[in-house]
Amino acid sequence: MTSAVPIPPAVLGRGRSLAVDGHVDGSRAVLTTRGELVHGCTDVLARALADLPDAVSRIDADMSGVVFMDTAGLDFLKALRDHGDRLRVPVTARHWNGQPRRILELAGLDTTDPLRAPARRAPQEPTAPVPMPSAVALERAEQLHSLREEIEQLRFAISSRPVIDQARGILMAMHACTSEQAWHILREASQLSNTKLRTVAATVTASTERPDGPPPPTELREALRTALERCLN
Repeated sequence: MTSAVPIPPAVLGRGRSLAVDGHVDGSRAVLTTRGELVHGCTDVLARALADLPDAVSRIDADMSGVVFMDTAGLDFLKALRDHGDRLRVPVTARHWNGQPRRILELAGLDTTDPLRAPARRAPQEPTAPVPMPSAVALERAEQLHSLREEIEQLRFAISSRPVIDQARGILMAMHACTSEQAWHILREASQLSNTKLRTVAATVTASTERPDGPPPPTELREALRTALERCLN
């Protein structure tokens, strides 16, 4: 069985979807996850889990097909763990690669299987309170801060992609240039005018959507003109 749902373009930016394929081998269920673990991923997982037979005694999730995840991926893992706890069956989530594996590292999770129960430690004698944060706590706090920054950067890059692609298409149509040349024009104009690439792209698209609208700043117009001359001549 397969459970899938398209993720809104505003979230994904690249039009990908999340799919969870499941099959049962004896009493063992195998879930193969493909796509991106972002907002809405737990709904897809819930439908896939609901389709599993009651006799399942183990659930193994193959995450090798996951190409991107943000903090919603942690909710996905929690939902998977909670399902196993309710059924009292072991659950694993293995084979992480690329950016999702990096997110697990930054979150301080086991990249082999983040659902693996931590090893039990022998009881220790109570110690006096430590007045200052430990080195481990400080390192963990720094990792979480880095994780949040990286996720925000990824979200911004995803949200910026559609307007940049649209601007490239406009330049290709207006100046009969290739996709690569259009990319170089936008980047060159961004550097010459000291303007963010997304702002340059938005200016190009706005000029076609509203021909009677206010013209872009002089500095940006000149930068675009110079970039066109350099890249197309």
